[in-house]
Amino acid sequence: MKKIIHTNYVKYFLVSVLTLLSAHIFSQDKEQKDTKFSLTGSVDAYYRVNLNRDNGFDDSSKLPNAAPGSSFANLPGFALGMANAIISYEGEKVGFVSDLVFGPRGTDAIFASPIYSATGNIVNQLYVYWKVHESVKLTFGNFNTFFGYEVISPMGNFNYSTSYLFSYGPFSHTGLKVDIALSDTFSLMLAAMNPTDQTELNSTGKYAFGAQLGYNGQYLNVLTDDGAYEIDFTGGLDVSDQFYLGINAALYDHDGLGFAGVALYPQYATSDNFSLGLRGEYFTEMGDYGAIGTGEADSDVFAITLTGSAKIGDLTIKPEIRLDSSSDESFNFLDKNLQPQKSMSSLVIAAIYAF
Repeated sequence: MKKIIHTNYVKYFLVSVLTLLSAHIFSQDKEQKDTKFSLTGSVDAYYRVNLNRDNGFDDSSKLPNAAPGSSFANLPGFALGMANAIISYEGEKVGFVSDLVFGPRGTDAIFASPIYSATGNIVNQLYVYWKVHESVKLTFGNFNTFFGYEVISPMGNFNYSTSYLFSYGPFSHTGLKVDIALSDTFSLMLAAMNPTDQTELNSTGKYAFGAQLGYNGQYLNVLTDDGAYEIDFTGGLDVSDQFYLGINAALYDHDGLGFAGVALYPQYATSDNFSLGLRGEYFTEMGDYGAIGTGEADSDVFAITLTGSAKIGDLTIKPEIRLDSSSDESFNFLDKNLQPQKSMSSLVIAAIYAF
């Protein structure tokens, strides 16, 4: 009798151990699967004031009276950036990204999506991918551009305001691209896409084609789109542990109308929590492209932006001074009498929280 009871105890003990072990393995497996899902993003707001120009607001056009001719961070006084929520799943072979934006910066980012943006389109990126091979990846859907040094999310840029080159290059594409790792140092990307920034659908029946050749973090980009073409170089190097130098140069032409320019991004980290960065940009128009706002042909602008970046946990504070100077009087640079001028200086203080 004792032997039978003892045997039963052993059975119960073994069953209990196996049950707990199975539960632990299942829990670990579930946890590993759950970690493939992620929710990241940011929230930002800012204060902007012109130091030597008008700070009013034109109620008829709903636009600031004076602001740089570049995207984002152009609203006067205390203003909103955007809330950005990125939901993603990264599998061994397949995955997706759903990048949602809310607020003025997000609305500006999807400016060329007129059909659904009027009814609440909040999609910045929406794509699926398939790793066909360890060196080949297919991406299908809406993705931010591969052009340029800067990006839409304020967390991806050192300067809070953006450059002319970024503002007048493409923002996003919808289509199919293939990324190929040619070696440990060389990469190649090929893409077939809707016309530039038409992210919801193709309204013309024409397509754009792009390519990118990368070498050790330096990228040469090419885009053709309905008779227009753009060539872009983006790169940078670590001069030292504290000093980084980035560069962006681009040329865009559409039947003689377009732009060209170059921007340098020296950045110096004074500590783990504070860095200084400068953006020096020269941007010139071919014809009256309209980016600088002079109404004249072949105008150019030189812009210097000095930005500090102070980290407080997940919060980043960015004070920024920007000086824009154009070759001709610009309607973007209005004085207090709303007359066009050749230059403008502005101050921005931004707060960005990343999660």
